[in-house]
Amino acid sequence: MDIRRLVSFSRTVHEQATAHREAGGASGREGVPWHALDGEAALERLGSSRDGLDGDDAARRLDEEGPNELADEEGVSPLSLLVSQFTGPLILLLFVAAGLSLAVGLLPGREPGYTDAALILLILFGNGLFGFVQDYRAEQALAALREMATPEATVRRGGSIRAVPATEVVPGDVVVLEAGDAVPADARILTAADCRADESTLTGESVPVDKAAEAVDADAALADRRSVLHAGTTVVRGRAEAVVVATAMDTELGAIADQLGQARQRETPFEIEVDRLGRRIGVGIVALILLIAAVQLFLTATDPVVVLLVAVTLAVAAVPEGLPAVVTLTLALGSRTLMERNALVRNLAVVESLGAVDYIVTDKTGTLTENRMTVTRAWLPNDRTVELGGGSAPAVTASASENGGASAAADSEAATATKPDPDPDSDPALAALLSCGARCNDTKELDGGDHRGDPTEVALVSAAADVGLDGSRDPNDRLREVPFTSERKRMSVVVDEFDAPGDGPVALVKGAPEEIVARCDRVLVDGAIEPLTDERRERVEATVTAFADDALRVLGFAYAPGADLDADDETLESGLVFLGLQGMTDPAREGVAEAVADCLDAGVRVTMATGDTPRTARAIAREVGIDADSVVTGTEVAAMDDEELGRVVEETNVFARVAPEHKVRILRALQDAGYTVAMTGDGVNDAPALGNADVGIAMGDRGTQVAQGASDVVLRDDNFVTIRDAIAEGRGIFDNIRKFVNYLLSANAGEVLVVFLGTLLGAALFPGTFASESALVITPVALLWLNLVTDGFPALALGADPKSDDVMHRPPRPRDEGVLDRRTMASILGIGVALTATGLGVFFYALDRSGDLVVAQTVLFTFLVTAELVRTQSVRLRYRLSPLSNPWLLGAVGLSLALHLVLLYTPVADLFGVVPLGLTEWGWVAGAFVPFLAANLCLVWLNDRLFAP
Repeated sequence: MDIRRLVSFSRTVHEQATAHREAGGASGREGVPWHALDGEAALERLGSSRDGLDGDDAARRLDEEGPNELADEEGVSPLSLLVSQFTGPLILLLFVAAGLSLAVGLLPGREPGYTDAALILLILFGNGLFGFVQDYRAEQALAALREMATPEATVRRGGSIRAVPATEVVPGDVVVLEAGDAVPADARILTAADCRADESTLTGESVPVDKAAEAVDADAALADRRSVLHAGTTVVRGRAEAVVVATAMDTELGAIADQLGQARQRETPFEIEVDRLGRRIGVGIVALILLIAAVQLFLTATDPVVVLLVAVTLAVAAVPEGLPAVVTLTLALGSRTLMERNALVRNLAVVESLGAVDYIVTDKTGTLTENRMTVTRAWLPNDRTVELGGGSAPAVTASASENGGASAAADSEAATATKPDPDPDSDPALAALLSCGARCNDTKELDGGDHRGDPTEVALVSAAADVGLDGSRDPNDRLREVPFTSERKRMSVVVDEFDAPGDGPVALVKGAPEEIVARCDRVLVDGAIEPLTDERRERVEATVTAFADDALRVLGFAYAPGADLDADDETLESGLVFLGLQGMTDPAREGVAEAVADCLDAGVRVTMATGDTPRTARAIAREVGIDADSVVTGTEVAAMDDEELGRVVEETNVFARVAPEHKVRILRALQDAGYTVAMTGDGVNDAPALGNADVGIAMGDRGTQVAQGASDVVLRDDNFVTIRDAIAEGRGIFDNIRKFVNYLLSANAGEVLVVFLGTLLGAALFPGTFASESALVITPVALLWLNLVTDGFPALALGADPKSDDVMHRPPRPRDEGVLDRRTMASILGIGVALTATGLGVFFYALDRSGDLVVAQTVLFTFLVTAELVRTQSVRLRYRLSPLSNPWLLGAVGLSLALHLVLLYTPVADLFGVVPLGLTEWGWVAGAFVPFLAANLCLVWLNDRLFAP
């Protein structure tokens, strides 16, 4: 299946990466904490300088290190894929049945069973071709890992700047990066100016990370290594020069591919069950044939030719020839249904596994949230909190208390009223606050009205535009700019005029609230400038704390009328008038809370594992309905042994600041505890966990190709609701699989017992008739027709049964509960016995009354056909489905009955060794049918009481 191909590829990656390191490819750089070294020390260790490498040195290093690209997979042979489709236990059993049919021709005076063998092999080929096409298509997705490399990089070599293919970047190169550039390799920053990088696909952090040249602690988590830029991420603001410290498989991105290579190869629960079922059937057939052969040879002295003929008949009767094809086609139908619900299934067997999922480990960014920073709340100095709904009319909350402090923020939750979209006349204070954010901004407007730039600044522009203010920024009205830096934590621009009290030019300032408030001595309250008292400062601090507790990123805004264009930066940004605060977040996706609630109702636990901070993770978890009383960080996970982690994962639903290896450990701990785990995600950092999960679910819209390549299911709409729907479909599909397995095996059990007991009883009751080599209660070719045609169509139609009403109101089935549970086994045995008793009864009655073995065989054949067609409805009674709820099943039953009548009343009957039946013979069939139907109803009633949940 697809995941096996992915694991095979990833192991190739792992082996090549290991060989690269063993060959000295890392040049002694393995394990160096580059983020903790200063820039000069990094250059010295790499044998480079700020002018970069010269051309000869770069060429030599390229020969030593190899190209800067992820290790590739050797081509997968289509022939090997095709051969792999014919190696399962049931497939091998069908080969044995076909071989036995042909082996009869080796006996004296016998002809090979070409018809039997041809029909079996035809089913084998069709099933194998279907699986081959599915797997071969999946191979194309594995090229995603190769597409992560950037096509071109700007480097400084010999003191001059030049563009080179990204694959030729080597350790020691000095790369020059600006806003919009993709980072070609892991690199230690030498210089940076207002540099921020989007690392969401690597770390899960939704907010761009400030980057600077200063070293950080050696034990800093990946998301906190501010002095290093990583391959596969993007610079969204500012510029930087950095020395390359790792390329290709030595990068953090390469380490993720390496971890995929170490992923445990896991079969889906259904694949395990089908393999186990095939082995059981195989062992049972061999044991039964040996038993019957021994009885016939040593107790009844039956001729060896007859013994072999009975063995062939038993093999054909026992092997459910249609089962592999029906399973595959049913899974394909389920896959198509999920496609209609926006879930693309890359591995057919995992369709059923969705129904067994009892644990979902989900990423936050882009999965539970929109991966889009949005201003959701503003606070004005008159102690008003305005809820900005991302495009909807803002709600205004006015404090019920004027005491300030934390109580003001708390009281503001109580009094909420909807207010029309503000304009400069109706709400000038809010308009000034939002306008300041939109104009003190470096975003660029694209064609169509969208904006490009730092997500935080895009959110500020959008917030102004959503309430009717002009969200665009005219670069020509900017008289002066003081850019943002991580040290200053603020940005300023000077414009000609600003719609607030005071003369121009006006300095507009935004930044960290504590930095802004510290430079303010006045405040704008209801259109008037008033002193910024200590009490008002305390209110601002309390509001910032309240916003932060709700996982909002908070910025402060201020302005200075009558700004001096020639003043120094410090003077320009002093004596400011405070305008207020804006809080923004990556909001939860619409419908996620309801989907999480539905999953919990269905017994499926939901756990968040994100690279974001504990405070943000807790807030989002609570918003979508995930229990967040306990939050465990990735650092804490790393410090735990497996036993302790096994206890923690049972009690914790939120994990924050987790790295890829932490997600894999969390998954393995859950799997070792017996859970069937689905992992959702969209970033490069999610790929190892997706590859290890029982069901890997990637986002199709926002998801990276690496994540999609590692997954079993891709959600085309990135909607968590689709996961809920997919689990419901998976449960319904498993019910259908259990139905037709019950149906097929109960029919086969009855047929085997009919052949076994009929042969023994026939020899005892009618020794003259059964002395012939051809004296069987039913012929092999008739059984083959019964299994492949009469049983096959209804079984396939059972796979299209609708879901039962309670499918999402039951707990998940236990991980170790297979298709053949106790109730199903009891049903198979009970129906097999009932079918045998009534079938042999009518056979011997017909033989006694007619004296013609062929007539008796035809009566038994017809009875088995009609009885098994009625069985299609009794097998559905467990699920309380109406007989009319599946028109496909009604059509299949009608088609099978029509085909049987064609067989009886056309010259085709001669090929199958049967004869047309008259009314008398049909009366015998109907007489046997009554007790069989009664036995079915009694068995359903008994099973309901013995195996009630």
